[in-house]
Amino acid sequence: MHALAEMLAALDTTILVYFLLLNSFYALLLLLSFPELWTHFQLADDEYFSHVLSSDALPPISVLVPAYNEEVTIAASVMSFLTLQYPRHEVVLVNDGSKDRTMEELIRSYDLYEVPPAIQRTISTAAIRAVYRSRTHTRLLVIDKENGGKADSLNAGINAARFPFVIACDADTLIEPDALLRLARPLLLGREIAAIGGTIRVVNACKVELGRVTEARVDSRWLPGCQTVEYLRAFLFGRLGWNRIGGNLIISGAFGLFARKYLLAIGGYQVGNVTEDMDLAVRLHVHLRQRGIKAAMPFIPDPVAWTEVPSSRKILHRQRERWHRGLIGTIWERRRMLFNPRYGTVGLVALPFFALGEMLAPVVELLGYLGLVLGLLLGAVNKPFAVAFLAVAIGYSILLSMWAIVLEEVTFRRYNARRDLWRLFFFALVEGIGYRQLTVYYRLHAFWKVARGEKGWGVMQREGFANAK
Repeated sequence: MHALAEMLAALDTTILVYFLLLNSFYALLLLLSFPELWTHFQLADDEYFSHVLSSDALPPISVLVPAYNEEVTIAASVMSFLTLQYPRHEVVLVNDGSKDRTMEELIRSYDLYEVPPAIQRTISTAAIRAVYRSRTHTRLLVIDKENGGKADSLNAGINAARFPFVIACDADTLIEPDALLRLARPLLLGREIAAIGGTIRVVNACKVELGRVTEARVDSRWLPGCQTVEYLRAFLFGRLGWNRIGGNLIISGAFGLFARKYLLAIGGYQVGNVTEDMDLAVRLHVHLRQRGIKAAMPFIPDPVAWTEVPSSRKILHRQRERWHRGLIGTIWERRRMLFNPRYGTVGLVALPFFALGEMLAPVVELLGYLGLVLGLLLGAVNKPFAVAFLAVAIGYSILLSMWAIVLEEVTFRRYNARRDLWRLFFFALVEGIGYRQLTVYYRLHAFWKVARGEKGWGVMQREGFANAK
């Protein structure tokens, strides 16, 4: 019994140090985000640069929108893409063999007519059924194809795109009118760009009219509310901090810009990968590094797209399990890059962090909770240690979430109502105590599915946008 108590004490101490290091790294990302925000605000306030952004100096962009069973939101989403403020862009929507009325809604809403499928299949994709143009919106191209998954649909969009830069968007995403102008800002700075990431915010409970978020609100329900805080933390200082380190590994699949030539060079998205956005970013890093191409992959905080997040535990379970399963797969496929100086910051810092600090985090957290409970029961740890453990493992994380909210309030201030600010602080607490432990269980389920070789996505049901017109 004495030996068991010593083992539990050693385990709890090790996990305490693990959480201290992990959360301290997140705190470092927070500190690194401050100079990044300052740089972006200086650039955004430059009158000459603002004038150039509204001119024809910007390169044309193809907006790629894969859609599968999106009849509830598809009309509003497409309208938001078509009416973006940008000198020249097209919208390429790919219907991935939807089983609902997605295609019918598109035909009805945009008066589609069939045209010859004159698309060069540089990247192999599932069979294309038909290609459509719109009588009312000349910039809209719709591809109806056999089901092949999101990655396959994006590859079909890359094949059909006419312009040198493409933006990958989810069909349930609403992009702010000037987001493309803001996202394309690095393209005018005289450096080679491989990809650019933008910010994703939660649209649940927001007021939506004609495909636009007209009033930002925080959902009063606990699941969407906690995810609102989670997204703020992840984008506002998480990815901004990685800009300074130089190891952004995720260009969000819901809103990211890419140089088409690099996507073609690596063969597009990897079909069968359930987190195609991270896999693509890692493969882009590998391609650039191996060929000595100095192309940047920055994250920009002010271009905003709004997306609907799961409002039920069942759908959230499917999403988080799939995300973590994809993370495990990506880390495993790129395991030879871990701590490999050949790949620079990505190999020495970013991938090891995602492997040790993200992939293994739910396993370590579960062991920590079990070890703490058993340690208290067996007298291996005392109450002051237990308090310190919970303060580092949970309290530190809550404090970082609070800082993300403060950062949002002093910078972008998207939420005008005072009640929304208080809801954010409330959900920061709930996220750390309750929601976080729930997602730990969901992410642990991913290891079981990986062991069984499961690769499915699962059904993602949508509620539709609040007050949509």
